[in-house]
Amino acid sequence: MSEPLKIITTEDGSHSLYHPTLNETYHSFHGAYRESIHVFMLYGLETWFSRFPKKFPIRIFEVGFGTGLNAWLTLVWSEQYKVPVLYHTLEPFPLEKEIYEQLNYTEVDTSIYHFAPYFHSIHEAPWERGAIVSEYFNMKKEKTTLQEAQLYACDLVFFDAFAPSKQPELWTKELLSKVVDSMNPGAIFVTYSAKAQLKRDLAALGLVVETLPGPPGKKEMVRACKPE
Repeated sequence: MSEPLKIITTEDGSHSLYHPTLNETYHSFHGAYRESIHVFMLYGLETWFSRFPKKFPIRIFEVGFGTGLNAWLTLVWSEQYKVPVLYHTLEPFPLEKEIYEQLNYTEVDTSIYHFAPYFHSIHEAPWERGAIVSEYFNMKKEKTTLQEAQLYACDLVFFDAFAPSKQPELWTKELLSKVVDSMNPGAIFVTYSAKAQLKRDLAALGLVVETLPGPPGKKEMVRACKPE
């Protein structure tokens, strides 16, 4: 029987989870909240919006729903900017309610605390079918693997699987090709990883690869764009 997940506190005060079986955390020890903001909001969503400010809705595909932090931050962004988002996310092992109810992300930034109820709404949204979570944020959560999932055309990919050293099967060129094929022209792929093989594979699949400064505690990350 596998050991249960453990809630840990990262350096910015926000929670993450430790997976004993994989000996891996869901986020950086240096700050879960800061990592999501830096990698997926700043270099992902904000970059997309700056390039395509009038293309709605924004179709986002996430590999690794995990704690729901990326989804919640995206919802907050969509409501603040009044930009519609369609969010498709995969998670083969959803968290139990007793775990996600303890996570403290809604307490990290008091300026967006009024969006706190939506964090639970995201987790409580039904699996396997679409859900209107807020006025500007619709999502579909699927309890499946990337290998088995049917992908839809997307504008932005949040690739937030466990590290290549822990889940190498999710970072193969074959699976990356499946994701790249679903990306619309001009679409952006972002991930916290900056492995050399990942960059080579993304480039071989036709994306324009950038190595960017990583979040606190991590030197680099990757963003890759599909030519228009």
